Amino acid sequence: MRGCVRSSKALAPAMFPRLLFDVHRWGSLLGRRGLASAGEPQPTPLPSQARVVICGGGIVGSSVAYHLAKLGWKDVVLLEQGRLGAGTTRLCAGIVSTAKHIPIESKMADYSNTLYQQLEQETGVKTGYVKTGSLCLAQNQDRFISLKRLASRLKVLGIRCDVITPKQVAELHPLVNIHDLVGAVHVPGDAVVSPPDVNHALVVAAAKNGVQIHEHTSVNHVMVQKGHVTGVETDRGTIDCDYFVNCAGQWAYELGLSTEDPVSVPVHACEHFYLLTKPLEQPLQPHTPVVMDLDGRIYVRAWQGGVLSGGFEKNPKPIFTEGRSQLEIQGMQEDWDHFEPMLSALLRRMPSLDSCEIHQLINWPESFTPDMRCIMGETQTVHGYFVLGGMNSSGLSFAGGGGRYLAEWMTYGYPSENVWPLDVKRFGTLQSSRTFLRHRVMEVMPLLYELKVPRWDFQTGRQLRTSPLYDRLDTQGARWMEKHGFERAKYFVPSGKDLLALDQSKTFYKPDWFDIVGAEVKCCKEAVCVVDMSSFTKFELSSSGDQALELLQRLCANDLDVPVGHIVHTGMLNHRGGYENDCSVVRLSKNRFFIISPSDQQVHCWSWIKQHMPSDSQLLLEDVTWKYTALNVIGPRAMDVLSELSYVPLTPDHFPSLFCKEMSVGYANGIRVMSMTHTGEPGFMLYIPIEYALHVYNEVMSVGQKYGIRNSGYYALRSLRIEKFFAFWGQDLDAFTTPLECGREFRVKFDKGTEFIGREALLQQRQVGVRRRFIMFLLEDHNTELDLWPWWGEPIYRNEEPVGVTSSSAYSYTLERHVCLGFVKPPQTDPGAPTVVTADFINRGEYEVEIGGHRYHAKAKLYPFSSLFAQQRRRKDDMELSSFQGK
Repeated sequence: MRGCVRSSKALAPAMFPRLLFDVHRWGSLLGRRGLASAGEPQPTPLPSQARVVICGGGIVGSSVAYHLAKLGWKDVVLLEQGRLGAGTTRLCAGIVSTAKHIPIESKMADYSNTLYQQLEQETGVKTGYVKTGSLCLAQNQDRFISLKRLASRLKVLGIRCDVITPKQVAELHPLVNIHDLVGAVHVPGDAVVSPPDVNHALVVAAAKNGVQIHEHTSVNHVMVQKGHVTGVETDRGTIDCDYFVNCAGQWAYELGLSTEDPVSVPVHACEHFYLLTKPLEQPLQPHTPVVMDLDGRIYVRAWQGGVLSGGFEKNPKPIFTEGRSQLEIQGMQEDWDHFEPMLSALLRRMPSLDSCEIHQLINWPESFTPDMRCIMGETQTVHGYFVLGGMNSSGLSFAGGGGRYLAEWMTYGYPSENVWPLDVKRFGTLQSSRTFLRHRVMEVMPLLYELKVPRWDFQTGRQLRTSPLYDRLDTQGARWMEKHGFERAKYFVPSGKDLLALDQSKTFYKPDWFDIVGAEVKCCKEAVCVVDMSSFTKFELSSSGDQALELLQRLCANDLDVPVGHIVHTGMLNHRGGYENDCSVVRLSKNRFFIISPSDQQVHCWSWIKQHMPSDSQLLLEDVTWKYTALNVIGPRAMDVLSELSYVPLTPDHFPSLFCKEMSVGYANGIRVMSMTHTGEPGFMLYIPIEYALHVYNEVMSVGQKYGIRNSGYYALRSLRIEKFFAFWGQDLDAFTTPLECGREFRVKFDKGTEFIGREALLQQRQVGVRRRFIMFLLEDHNTELDLWPWWGEPIYRNEEPVGVTSSSAYSYTLERHVCLGFVKPPQTDPGAPTVVTADFINRGEYEVEIGGHRYHAKAKLYPFSSLFAQQRRRKDDMELSSFQGK
């Protein structure tokens, strides 16, 4: 490339007309509607009060303002510390891509694409929208598999997506070198826009609908009283308000901390680079497809007859760890040495660019989150404080859809789609450490284009939350994964196995841990296993009177007015009847309850319960997750092990199912022993005060030796629970899933005498019927050894029509085949299809599950194979223990 001059000169607006804009346009277009422009000698005074204040005048904040105004909100104020769109929005690469691996992100991007296309007609503002399509390239078979899986999911969402050959790539893009490609995915509907002009159009539309917009206004802090937003203090005065939206981008973290009651917004900025060339000798046409060479870590789009190319390098440069250092993005320093690997990748992919002339290397900050997913929703600690940010370099793609969902959330109390994967309450305070964020985003940024096989794990920020047994289990071969910051064992590698090879095993096919997990499952079914499940969320709710019971009866669909010691599995539902939480509740005494929830529900469940507690009540809610180590002792010999350690009869006559007793185990007192395992297998959960954890574990393992005891991990649990048709919150259940849709009506007590939340919605659904149903699928013609495995998110077809996707998948070592769980609903394309899902509708269909573009026949079941399990379960007295000894 010619012109590779390391210059710090500013971008020339004449050469960059679609990525820069003249801010003085805002004053003439919107000055009379409350916009304080840089061109105005006197800024418009701030209002003294508003219904909502939005901080951040980039494309994200402008989208929120636009959508709130569309939903009829009045007294909306948008504040920007500098100029509108002068931050990351000004330098965004302008690519709108729907090729996202999380369905909700693809839906957001698809909506954004549609919105940007129609904005010019709505506002009269040219947005530079060009439908170019995009090409995702694969240089190896694993990448091609990943792309084919993505293509299958996009098609189910109604997004056109074609798997194509390298030859077809060359036909679509004149510059791409295809010699090392094995295939690609073409998304014809993707587009490019001018981000500042889209931002301009959103603000024009918002202002026309009454939104007041003020530039050069910094938010100092958000005022809070009794846990609710009451106002915003700025450098130009105070605005009283009921709602506040943090769309401050890379400054969202600091802005959250400046609140009177600090709010955690875990984002951190990294430098991001892209290159601009001058027009080519044969100018590249504007409609040329965007190229995403994932294995080369680069993206390329047409720009002014030349190209714009950036990427996600392996060694990113985090910035602003110490805090705010500038008001606006002024064009950060070029770093050609840092950009060199991406430049080399660009020239390998498009060799003809070697003779083109470089215009400039752009460097600007982008904010990233700890899990590569953006952040939205109402915060846990302050009601009325909403967040939308952490776009992981996809702000343009997500801004339209994100603004819509957040506006719906603020208006109706919930968005129109399940956004739990993006909910700010998926994070706790443990993700707010600046050191953690700095190290994690250095891993996150390259992972955006990294090949991610199923069950991959982050490597940074690990060993943050551990069980007291961590070191003991680690020395016994535990291989770890992380959930909500908590280390959990996946499986245990027997001595003599190649540990390094197992750790490096990454595949979409049969994994190297297959036999290891199979042995753990076998032991759970025929002997006894121990699983450390300390990561479960654990709360205690108590009161001086009946307030605790009354609250739980209102929150829970099942009946909690049970005798002391009984365990109740129940859902906490919202007003639509959907699951806000799926938990087990133990009545410890008349007015004291122990609540067990999934690990990632710690913040969300706490917030949900606190939200419904009377402010002046005598209730006490305590998070006791850290106080107890949880051991799951699974298998037919679990009763024998615990009987020897407790000298208490544990037969069903003395210790019935779903019962809890506080008892001694070994020398330790006060152990809460519960007759349940979360897998359907016989056994007990032990909730042990942490100071006794190591003693109890050692005693259980010592006594259990003669019964064939061994450690087990979460992969075995997953296999066991899926073959028993157990649904888990966050994987199968969410805020849009009702008990009637997943076969859990037996856990709903309509006649318990309390008007629990969601009751009316469930009664109505029971009357009209369910529109989707949770189904178990057994793959019929799938070869476990040779075929791609199902993991999750695979499309489900009924009579050749798409009817859903899998939510969980696992190999069943009992049935010796793969089992997939997922929801089925009638196809939208068939006008004659029933709107209500009945057993007859399910049973009369021919089903297939698509894995990486290939469909496999599947048998659909509404109920688990209980009879088959009973036939295959051996009597414990006839069991041969020799095969378990010494393992």
